[in-house]
Amino acid sequence: MIHRIDKAIRKNAVGYLFMLPLIVGIVVFSIYPMINAFILSMHRSASGTGGDWVGWANYEFVIADSSFWKSLYNTLYMGALSVLSGVVFSFILATLINNLVSTRLKNVFKAIFFLPNVVSAVATSIVFTFLFYPSREGLLNYFVGWLGMEPIGWFTDPTFAPLSIVLMNLWSALGYNTIIFIAGLQGVPGDLYEAADVDGATPLRKWFYITIPYMRSIFVFMIIIGIINSMKRFTDVWLIGGTAGNPGGSLLTSVLYIYRNAFLSSQMGVASAASYILFIFILLLTVIMLMFNRKKNSFD
Repeated sequence: MIHRIDKAIRKNAVGYLFMLPLIVGIVVFSIYPMINAFILSMHRSASGTGGDWVGWANYEFVIADSSFWKSLYNTLYMGALSVLSGVVFSFILATLINNLVSTRLKNVFKAIFFLPNVVSAVATSIVFTFLFYPSREGLLNYFVGWLGMEPIGWFTDPTFAPLSIVLMNLWSALGYNTIIFIAGLQGVPGDLYEAADVDGATPLRKWFYITIPYMRSIFVFMIIIGIINSMKRFTDVWLIGGTAGNPGGSLLTSVLYIYRNAFLSSQMGVASAASYILFIFILLLTVIMLMFNRKKNSFD
C-alpha cells in the first residue's frame, strides 16, 4: 500500500508541484486561521493572542446575548429580501435580454446592467445617501412629495432602513446575477422550445414549464451564493448605520456584531465564538438547500 502511494506521488510529482502554491495558500490563509479562531473562542482574550481558558463560556455568552439574536434576525430579514428580490428581478431581466434578436443590443444591455457591480461599496453608499436623503432635498423624497406624502426617513427610520439597504444591494448585485442567469439561459436546448411551439404553447407557458425547470440548478446556485453573501453583510450597513447599526439597531448584522465585540469591546474570544456560530448557521442553510435540491431531483 505504501509502495503504491509512493509510486503515485513520484508519477504525479510535477502536478503536485504546481498544486503546492495553492495548497500552501489554503493552509496558511484558510485552515490555520479557522483552527486558530476556534482555539481563540475558548479563551478570554483582548488582543487575539493568549488569554485565560474559559472553555465554552464564550459560546454560552453569545447564545444568551439578545444583541446577537437581534443581529441574526436583522441579517436573516435583509438576507431573505435581498435573495428573493435579487433572484426574481435578475432572472426576469436576464430573460428579456436573452430574447433580444440583436447580439450587439444584448451586449450593450449586459454592459449597462453590469456596471453597478464594479462600483465600490463606498461610492454606492454615498450615491444612495443622496437619493434616500430623509428630507425633501433627497431625490426620492422629492418625487414622494409630488404624491402629497411626507418625506420618508429611508436611512433614519428603523422600519425603512433595512428595506433601503436591500434596494441598494439589489442595484449593486443585479448585473452580476443577470449575467449568470443569461449564461444559464443560453444552455437551454432549443429543441424543447421547438417542440412546445408545435404543441401551440404560448411564450409564457414555455417560460414557466421549460425555462424555469431547466434553470433549477442555476437557481439553487444563486440562492446559496446569495445566502452566504447576505449572512456576511457588513460593509453597506457599517457605512450607513455605523458600528451601532443605527437607526435603533435595525442595521445591526451578525458580522457587525462580531466586529463590535472584536474591535470595540476587545473581546476577541467572544467574537471568535460568534464567528463559529455564524459559520455553522450558514453551513446548515447551505446543506438544507442542497438536500432540498437533491430531493427535488429524485422526485423528477
